[in-house]
Amino acid sequence: MKNSWRRFMTNTSTDTAETAESRIRDGLIFGVVAYTLWGLFPLFLKLLSSVGAVEILTHRILWSVPFAALLLLVRSQWSEVKTAISDKRVLGALALAAIAISANWLIYVWSVINDQILQASLGYYINPLMYVAAGVIVLGEKLRRAQIAAVSLATIGVVVLTVGAGVFPWIALSLAVLFTAYGYIRKMANVGALPGLFLEVCMLSPLALLYLLWLMNAGEAMFLSGDAGLDALLIFAGPVTVIPLVCFALAARRLKLSTLGFLQYIGPTFQFALGIYFGEAFTPAHAVAFGLIWIALAIFSFDAARANRKVMPAKGV
Repeated sequence: MKNSWRRFMTNTSTDTAETAESRIRDGLIFGVVAYTLWGLFPLFLKLLSSVGAVEILTHRILWSVPFAALLLLVRSQWSEVKTAISDKRVLGALALAAIAISANWLIYVWSVINDQILQASLGYYINPLMYVAAGVIVLGEKLRRAQIAAVSLATIGVVVLTVGAGVFPWIALSLAVLFTAYGYIRKMANVGALPGLFLEVCMLSPLALLYLLWLMNAGEAMFLSGDAGLDALLIFAGPVTVIPLVCFALAARRLKLSTLGFLQYIGPTFQFALGIYFGEAFTPAHAVAFGLIWIALAIFSFDAARANRKVMPAKGV
């Protein structure tokens, strides 16, 4: 981990075979860190439960700008930011990515502070299967039998939860769709992880600042309302937001989507445990739905591992 972080901070890379191997290793490390931090993120958001979801979102955006700028300075990546700004196609892709991730943030924050962590975890369990769906819809890929079975079981699980709980799981589906879209766009955009993230939050910051100023003028903002501890937590929302997103973007540029999908299980597993810990209702419908989705993910993972073995070149003895 220390070597991976050093390579990130110094922004060094070469084209040797050893570096190609280290890129995969670093991608795995950054992916595990990203999903673990996201899995534990409800603990941080619960500390902000007295603040509205939209205000929390504004602070995540606004305080991400200076923190990301500092990292860019340390890594000497401002030239990459200038290059990205000069490319209209990259800016367009980042604008779409910014819309997707900000909507994802808002829904996720709302779900946590409104005791819907279990449904949020369901969304991120579904996410790997959404990557498969994106491959079919966007890239015209054909599904293997195991993938069809996995997607079918997950769909049945969502239907069971909808009928059994009497509520359409819009939180889960929205989070899964939005984060899949974000991952796909960021993987296609020809821009570094950190410069791209910096430009995304810069694009979002004017609206965030206007909303925060409106809240403060109306006397409804929690920020600077007299609670120094709360103010510090809201400012810390910047680093808490940037670090896992940068790790995810770094992992996405180094790993296959199928590998990212496998690492994805880390986050929702922590979230699921936290949902139970905070006493959210876990009904028989939840048990059946989660059970079907876990089975689907097991089939998906086994099939992905078998497919990777088939395409892997044989090694000499």
